[in-house]
Amino acid sequence: MNDHTCASTAPRTPDAGADLVRPMPVIDVHCHIATPAVEKLVAGHPARDAEMTTTHVLQGGPSTEYNRTVMLPACVRRMTDLPGRIADMDAMGVDVQILSPSPGQYYYWAEPDLADRIVALQNEHIARTVTDHPDRFRGLAAVSLQHPDLAVRQLTHAVRNLGLRGVEISSTDGTRELGDPSFEPFWAKAEELGAVVFIHPLGSSLGARLDRHYLANVIGQPIETTIALSHLIFGGVLDRYTGLKIVAAHGGGYLPTYPDRSDHAWGARPDSHSMAEPLTSYLKRIWFDNLVYTPQAIRALIDRVGVERLVVGTDFPFDMGAYDVQAVVERVAGLSSAEREAILGGNALALFGLDEAGLHNARSHAGRTCGSTS
Repeated sequence: MNDHTCASTAPRTPDAGADLVRPMPVIDVHCHIATPAVEKLVAGHPARDAEMTTTHVLQGGPSTEYNRTVMLPACVRRMTDLPGRIADMDAMGVDVQILSPSPGQYYYWAEPDLADRIVALQNEHIARTVTDHPDRFRGLAAVSLQHPDLAVRQLTHAVRNLGLRGVEISSTDGTRELGDPSFEPFWAKAEELGAVVFIHPLGSSLGARLDRHYLANVIGQPIETTIALSHLIFGGVLDRYTGLKIVAAHGGGYLPTYPDRSDHAWGARPDSHSMAEPLTSYLKRIWFDNLVYTPQAIRALIDRVGVERLVVGTDFPFDMGAYDVQAVVERVAGLSSAEREAILGGNALALFGLDEAGLHNARSHAGRTCGSTS
């Protein structure tokens, strides 16, 4: 079932002594789904070809070749094979996935008409998947971030008409930072709708400096999240929209590990004193996935942001993901049973406003062996 060229760690069942029917569902908020119809729509578009060429140059020849021949074919299969996805979830002990678009399908270069068609295909596909399996999936929308007014309309439709729980966006639209004034209508609408905004970067803006060893992803992605969150905080977005629900991928990048330098700048420099409070206070208003790989790193993240701000994120099905969903949380020092349950599912239930009773059936599936079927 599992293609180990895609996932860095094979999904595994909980330890033999673990309770397979948990008090609440285990919820993965960082897991991607691809929409094949989008690829048919954009095939041969000059801007798409140019984007792919640039991506290949910036990540370097060896990484491009490995991704082309090994990683991406395996991941695309797992993002489009629904029975296989459910079997993987069962093997990992994941009851519910919050589906988000594959970042490779952002396509922020698209002009308004094409962009709207791209997003419609993605959001309708995700909504259908949720409708077909309501006990296993909830969904996040795509939007055309490069066209903020269009993004507002798309987000409104996705939440109010399609039943999606929020939106996934990149760390920039390719030219503008997330704190740019042009995005104010988008942030206002996200707050009004109560929509979760999952920030997940695509690639890195550091160019040729990261063009080997897969550094464009290994350190580039966390750097992009760090920059994006910093712009939102220093730019006052979180002051103006205090009800925003932001989830940061990859544990928030490097920001939670070294925020005190930002606090120092806030106190020392007028150009950094641009928000109401020191940066560290805003970290407790953001949610973070636990994709930092080790119990020790999760413990450090908890110490900085609080246990109530952590949710499970596997980055399914990519090879930079981590799939020991329950085991890694069990090994985090100093957590009570209630705190572990909060990380595994309780925090996500509250964040996304999910009905636990409606997800009850999922718990009868998760925890099957890798050879099982859905």
